[in-house]
Amino acid sequence: MKKLLITGSSGFLGWNLCQVAQSEWQVFGTYCSHEISIPGCQLMPVDLTDFHALKSLFNEICPDAVIHAAAQSQPNVCQTYPQESYRINVTVSSHLAGLCGEAQIPCVFTSTDLVFDGLNPPYAETDEVCPVSRYGEQKVQAEIEMRDRNPQTIVCRMPLMFGEGGPAAQSFLQPMLQTLRSGQELALFTDEFRTPVSGKTAAEGLLLALKQNEKLLHLGGKERVSRYSFFEQVIEVLEVREGRIKPGRQQDVKMSAPRPPDVSLDSSKAFSLGYNPFPLRSQLLALLGRV
Repeated sequence: MKKLLITGSSGFLGWNLCQVAQSEWQVFGTYCSHEISIPGCQLMPVDLTDFHALKSLFNEICPDAVIHAAAQSQPNVCQTYPQESYRINVTVSSHLAGLCGEAQIPCVFTSTDLVFDGLNPPYAETDEVCPVSRYGEQKVQAEIEMRDRNPQTIVCRMPLMFGEGGPAAQSFLQPMLQTLRSGQELALFTDEFRTPVSGKTAAEGLLLALKQNEKLLHLGGKERVSRYSFFEQVIEVLEVREGRIKPGRQQDVKMSAPRPPDVSLDSSKAFSLGYNPFPLRSQLLALLGRV
C-alpha cells in the first residue's frame, strides 16, 4: 500500500479521514496536544509549527501523498488571535506544500466555504473569493501559497460538517444535542445557510480528490439548509424528545468574527467525478446512537 500522511488526526476531519483511508492507504497521522490512537493507523506527535520537526517527520515517513487537515478552524479564535492562528493556518500549510513540492507528491488542502462573503450563492470553483473574517482570509492566503509552492496541490473547499469526531474532537452537533437533551431551549439561525455533509462523507470526498486531475474542488452537500432547518431534521431523525429549538437571526448575535449569510457551495464538478453525498436524512440516520 502507498503511504498517506494526514495532519490533524486527532481533529474532527482528520479522525474521519483516518477511518476511511485505511482500506486503500497505509495511514500515518499527526497530532499535537491531544494524544489518541486509531487502530490500523500509525499516529505520531509533532508540533507542526516547528518546521524542523515537521521536516524530520516528513523525511522519516516519505509519504506518497498528504492530506493537510490540521488547522485552527474556529473563526472567533482566528479573529481574536490572528498571529497564532496564522502560524498554523498559513505558515504550516506553506511549509508542508514546500515539502510536498520537493518530493513531487500531491497534497490535498482542506480549505473552507468561508472564503466567500455569502452574498452571491451558490458558489462554484470559478467564483472569486471574498472572505469577511480572518479565518477566511487565512485560508485564502494558504490556498495561494500552497499552489505557488507545489503544483500538485489540490484545494478542497469544505462545507459545514457534522457527526462523530473521535475521542478528542466533535462537530457543532454534539454540544447542541447536549443542550437539547438537557431540556434547554436552543436558538438557531434561520438566516445562515450552508450545504453540510457528515465527516465520513467529507473524508470520502477528499480521498476521491486525490485520484482526480483537478486542482480545486468544492465538496459541499446537495441540500442548502439553515441551522434551524437542519436541526429540524436532526430532532426528527435522532428522535430528540427533550428541549426545543427556536428561530433566531445571525444579525442579532454579536460574535468576534463576521459571518457570511449564505456560503452554499455548488459542488456539481465534484458530483460529476463521483462525489455523491447522501441526503442529510440518510447521513443523520447513519449516526443513530453514536452522537
